[in-house]
Amino acid sequence: MGERGPRIYSCSNCRSHVAEHDDIISKAFTGRNGRAYLFQTVVNVTVGPKEDRQLMTGLHTVADIQCSECQEVLGWKYEKAYDETQKYKEGKFILEKAKVMKEDW
Repeated sequence: MGERGPRIYSCSNCRSHVAEHDDIISKAFTGRNGRAYLFQTVVNVTVGPKEDRQLMTGLHTVADIQCSECQEVLGWKYEKAYDETQKYKEGKFILEKAKVMKEDW
């Protein structure tokens, strides 16, 4: 049996590689369209302008992230959390489950 490569998440629109399964911090998040995953790192995305957004866990400064290939909005980046208990999210990324797909696993 050969070594399997990393388990990859891709943009469900154009299949551009956007994240690795090993970078998931939590699957217990909610995005705009249902379930969402919190990732340590994502790739091949562009980060939009920052804005304050009232989320279920309070006020955060976030920036939407888009696939750099097809410009599909995949989720957002947490830039700043105003509640001390939410600070762990800063610099992390949300990918919406509906917007990404598992690639070859």
